[in-house]
Amino acid sequence: MPQDPRYNPLFQPLKIGPVTTKNRFFQVPHCTGMGHLRPRMLADMREVKAEGGWGVVCTEYNSIHPSSDDLKHVSASLWNDSDVRAHRLMTDKIHAYGALAGAELWYGGSRSANLMTREVALDLDSMPNVVGHPFQTRAMDKSDIKTFRRWHRNAAIRARDAGFDLVYVYATHGYLLANFLDPRRNTRGDEYGGSMENRTRLVRELIEETKDAVGDKCAVAVRFAADEQIGKDGVPITGERRDMFEMLAPLPDLWDINIADYIVEMGVSRFTKEAALEPYMDFVKSVTDKPVVTVGRFTSPDAMVSQIKRGVTDLIGVARPSIADPFLPAKIEGGDVDSIRECIGCNICYSGDSLGVPIRCTQNPTMGEEWRKGWHPEKIAAKGSEASVLVVGAGPAGLEATRALGKRGYKVMLAEATQTLGGRIPREAALPGMSEYNRVLAYREQQIRQMPNVDVYLDSPLSAKDVHEVGADHVVLATGASWRSERYDGNRYVSVASEGTTPTILTADDIMDGKIPDGPTIVYDEDGYYLGGVIAEKIRANGGAVTYVTPADAVSQWAENTSERWKIRTHMMRLGIGIELSKSLQSFDGTVATLACEYSGDQTTLAAASVVMVTYRKTNDDLYHDLVAGADGDASTLPFTLTRIGDCEAPAIIAAAVYAGHKYARELDAPIDPDDPLRHDRLDVGETPEGTYLNGIAPADASAEYLRILKDYYEEEIEGEAYFNALADRQPEHHQKLKMRLLAQVEAYTAAAVAPLLAQYNITPRDTASLHASGKVMASKEPENWEDLLAKMRTLFPGYVEDFQNLEALAPPQDLPLLKVFTAHEVAAVAFLDAEEKEATDSDAPLWHYLSTGTA
Repeated sequence: MPQDPRYNPLFQPLKIGPVTTKNRFFQVPHCTGMGHLRPRMLADMREVKAEGGWGVVCTEYNSIHPSSDDLKHVSASLWNDSDVRAHRLMTDKIHAYGALAGAELWYGGSRSANLMTREVALDLDSMPNVVGHPFQTRAMDKSDIKTFRRWHRNAAIRARDAGFDLVYVYATHGYLLANFLDPRRNTRGDEYGGSMENRTRLVRELIEETKDAVGDKCAVAVRFAADEQIGKDGVPITGERRDMFEMLAPLPDLWDINIADYIVEMGVSRFTKEAALEPYMDFVKSVTDKPVVTVGRFTSPDAMVSQIKRGVTDLIGVARPSIADPFLPAKIEGGDVDSIRECIGCNICYSGDSLGVPIRCTQNPTMGEEWRKGWHPEKIAAKGSEASVLVVGAGPAGLEATRALGKRGYKVMLAEATQTLGGRIPREAALPGMSEYNRVLAYREQQIRQMPNVDVYLDSPLSAKDVHEVGADHVVLATGASWRSERYDGNRYVSVASEGTTPTILTADDIMDGKIPDGPTIVYDEDGYYLGGVIAEKIRANGGAVTYVTPADAVSQWAENTSERWKIRTHMMRLGIGIELSKSLQSFDGTVATLACEYSGDQTTLAAASVVMVTYRKTNDDLYHDLVAGADGDASTLPFTLTRIGDCEAPAIIAAAVYAGHKYARELDAPIDPDDPLRHDRLDVGETPEGTYLNGIAPADASAEYLRILKDYYEEEIEGEAYFNALADRQPEHHQKLKMRLLAQVEAYTAAAVAPLLAQYNITPRDTASLHASGKVMASKEPENWEDLLAKMRTLFPGYVEDFQNLEALAPPQDLPLLKVFTAHEVAAVAFLDAEEKEATDSDAPLWHYLSTGTA
């Protein structure tokens, strides 16, 4: 479909200092839980965003020195040349799609305890660690400031050398530079403290030194808060920020504007809606002529255009919506706005950083799985057979399984027992502030309705007999779970009803069914996420007195990971909801609840007419057990495969259910080794000089002929990378350039895969520069015409497959796993050429498969 002309402003190029972004879509720096620990996962995740049309793709925060270490929160790093190479892997992938790459240089100061590196953190004074670790910083003297400036400059040079196009000076979010700017914190008596001119001195120096370091290769951006301190949501307390901004305004090439209250900037949809930062931006564009970017969890292209047309911002800054849909820009450009997976503002993505694990997303189950599982948000393998699939249950797991199976081309029947789709989604979305969760349902329903191979049956509860009569080849049960009325005492689920009584004890499901209790009510929360607080608010909105009780030390304790716990408690207090922490509910007789302190065991009582339990859930798996019982306990004897997914298998968050549905669809006909289900992005010590012996391979096993050919073939891969890149530069069509660059990536991947063998045998190949030069010369002799070039490749490449197979025949058995990667890359290249000859629209699929799996 053609692009809607209303959205043309979003696709106007914009010059940012010495570089130009192709459009106004700017993925701002955001955490991933990958960083320096998982560079290949990170590179492939950012690459998918570039493929999806983002004009600028930034990293997460990059530590400039080991004395700025944030683990367990995983940052990127620019400490040494190893980091340069790790980032280059990513920036090359970003550039392949015409996007700019940005790096945010970061020094944590009093927010970094350096628990991993054990280096002493520096800040403007001897300050306590503001995130609660029992450490303090060293007060920086002028010598320390000089050293810090050197670290920052060196990191900027490394960023330049790693291929970044934008380099950030990070002066906000409570880190070191923000402290220097702060009039309340910076009470230094030297030229770096006191007056506003002095307090901005270090930032000014860093901007100038960074620009000098990167030259005309990179733009320099500054991340800066538009308000001075936290106030009421949407009501800025600007303080001296406008004057400070005006002083600094001409210096960088780009301003990235945020605010003092990160809980609003990163706010969950329950409390913070789209474009929430607009009130804070009112002066920004009036005092600078430099490009400006800001965020606002933008998902609506109309809202984006409005921001640009009204002069609020020049670039649409986005983090979470780019995670929910990496192809958001491409879908707007392609006129396919209805297929955007809109961010629901749940902040499950943020929980990855909080917990130190790779990023995930409720809406986009492929997020974080691009490298280790080879998943792509818009591409999925075609069906592997003509089998039919029955999906029972249309909650988040069942809907996603149906959508993904339907996209693969399977004949799918979705049976839902009730009259509505969505399972738990619309029920929870009807609670106060939760409406955006309905986007999980809306996206999948919209996609499924367009699939002629998918039939949806509402109001269709199924028995085991019914399932057999459907006659499907595969049956997947996504029948969900129901909230329990019991609590868990550490060993088992137990009732809280006092012996001999029948008090009013309700569950979260009862409240969502409309059963609102009368009189004083206790909401007892052992779940620890958002639902307990939302249920309490729902009851309170009906006028009842509510007390929230939890055995945890905090309200909605797990919601700390999604950056909403503080907001939830504040909101409950404003609503007049009572709060009892660290107390477990022992019993309830209908008028009095007995609570026990989690620490002392001392008991207290609380008057109440009703108790609502938000504890745990029971799987709705009766149908599964009926089917297995009908097969004498052996599901493998059924005439169909039988699988449970989502809450029916193991109750969890909505994101886990969506992931389970997607995983089932991906793996239906692609058997996964249950003992080794995914790749690990980690250093293999067997590939290091000190660990080579651990491979258990002796050089004496290899013949001289084998080693000579191995060296030659490795060198040809290095030449091949430059050869295909040079061919890409010559191609007139963008799609042709991309395909040649993809072949270059295949060559680079292959060389990296077999490099450990050269190290193992102490083989020294020719230097990379001369091999690249040789590859470029070879490319200059190739046909100019695209079809002639591919025709020549089709005559040559099949013979190369045979050459690699002959090398396998010469190899010691222990070398074969890596050599098969050698052979597979040529098989994939031949498959690509065959698909090109047939004019297949997905001709590059064999190459992507190889890069994702190392196999053909």
